[in-house]
Amino acid sequence: MDIPLNTIAVIGLGTMGTGIAEVLAGAGREVIGIDISDAAARQAVVALEASTARAVERERITEEERSNTLARFRTFSDLQAAADADLVIEVVPESYEAKQQVVRELDGVVRPDTIIATGTNALSVTRLAAESAHSERVLGLHFFNPAPAMKLVEVVSSVLTSPKAVEAVTALARELGKEPVKVGDRPGFIADGLLFGYLNQAAAMYEARYASREDIDAAMKLGCGLPMGPLALLDLIGIDTARTVLEAMYSESGDRLHAPAPILKQLSEAGLTGRKAGRGFYTYAAPGTSVLEADALTPQPSAGAGAGREISSVGVAGSGTMASGIAEVFAKAGYDVVLAARSLEKAEVAKARIAKSLARSVDKGRMTAEARDETLARVTPAGSLDAFAEVDLAVEAVAEDLEIKQQLFATLDKVCKQGAVLATTTSSLPVVACARATSRPQDVIGMHFFNPAPAMKLVEIVRTVLTADDVHATVREVTKKIRKHPVDCGDRAGFIVNALLFPYLNNAIKMVEEHYASLDDIDTAMKLGGGYPMGPFELLDVVGLDVSLAIEKVLHSEFRDPGLAPAPLLEHLVAAGCLGRKTGRGFREYARR
Repeated sequence: MDIPLNTIAVIGLGTMGTGIAEVLAGAGREVIGIDISDAAARQAVVALEASTARAVERERITEEERSNTLARFRTFSDLQAAADADLVIEVVPESYEAKQQVVRELDGVVRPDTIIATGTNALSVTRLAAESAHSERVLGLHFFNPAPAMKLVEVVSSVLTSPKAVEAVTALARELGKEPVKVGDRPGFIADGLLFGYLNQAAAMYEARYASREDIDAAMKLGCGLPMGPLALLDLIGIDTARTVLEAMYSESGDRLHAPAPILKQLSEAGLTGRKAGRGFYTYAAPGTSVLEADALTPQPSAGAGAGREISSVGVAGSGTMASGIAEVFAKAGYDVVLAARSLEKAEVAKARIAKSLARSVDKGRMTAEARDETLARVTPAGSLDAFAEVDLAVEAVAEDLEIKQQLFATLDKVCKQGAVLATTTSSLPVVACARATSRPQDVIGMHFFNPAPAMKLVEIVRTVLTADDVHATVREVTKKIRKHPVDCGDRAGFIVNALLFPYLNNAIKMVEEHYASLDDIDTAMKLGGGYPMGPFELLDVVGLDVSLAIEKVLHSEFRDPGLAPAPLLEHLVAAGCLGRKTGRGFREYARR
């Protein structure tokens, strides 16, 4: 196993195989590309020529380096071409039959010390290794698409794999400029193991008609900072591929979160497999393109204006960061804002927080000093909800406690004028429970802002079964006027974002509990392999473990799914007072300020 990995065979020259070949050839390795399809082999050469030409145009490589890279890539249709390879990487279609056949045939072709790597992201590496007479040399090498751009590589070892083989391939990955993460053999490994459960939940949410495909995707992009929404990502990956991965995960875990949503089967069997077919959750201008084409489900522009109520003044109840942030957003948009807290002193402190935020905007050149003064002048602090007597829209942003919120809504019911819209910013509690605390539940709606409210573009608009049509129309229109993106959802636990985000976070905790991977490896895998702005444990510590646990409990109580039960490790950390950054310790320790 000490032989340098200089000559590498790549079996299967589809998009992934071609991308891996490009990475290897560009790093100075001799690459033997093998595919039974001559057309696929020719296309791989054309793709490599085109990508290296672009690299020269962008001055990333020289013309000489391009020529050398192309010269190092040769294609063949016979497996015998791999005879002199030090490492073979197979990326044939994701089926046991196809991959097992390749592994068996390689035994009669390559040297006994040649390492065989499978590019599977869902199948058992152990089961594939068992097909080889030299099972100790078989491991998993999972690149992410597109291979030239994505930094993460998961190096997967089975109970049979030689540590020397793992070290050799890990060293190669580093030499290729990748970030290798070593993991054990389980379906999905780290990144896909967490990602596909989330994608499956999004598909099920869409199938249940809880929210539109556009709103689900916009919510996760704007609410979590993801590069793509889950349904658009499923179309990119391939709905048939996603179904295969989920089937493998479910057969291993038995977790209902991994049981493929029926719509994935329906779309797959209808040939609507995503971008590659020209149609999946969305419709595309042509197979293989990312250009969307309008279809029967594409939202139409709203018919006419004036369907809602007139809003000129807004009351914001609360004195915390969220309340002051929401008040700032409305004041910037030109609304007169009453900011009410339990005392005038607390309200003044909240207004001072707004003044600091606006001052930072001036310092950064985002607004003028005159605009700052005008915005601040629109905010009137108050020590009682009685100041909401004439507001057109009242928004509560108090503690996430149902009893507290119900008491507040009962007070708003008495104080606010008839026709005023009453909104709650709850992230997990039932909006209808707040509505029932009033004598006018038709005027109550959810308006879930994300923290920090001035920066985050998303607002989840949560309509109950009692909410009036004109109230819903009013809040949608107001949300657009304050330059936020509204998404519609029903009144159920987690709404869109938290219902998809927190099961993913909970599953990451379970991975650590099971000693499958470390905090750092999981965070690295999701940032580099999934495009997440923060790893799950970084995010949990920022959100607060107590807040996270409360949301997990609400989700578990609402949906009664055993897979949503909060991970015991999360409960233990909260019980110990390790709540994340705000206490100096959560999943990690932080320096005290």
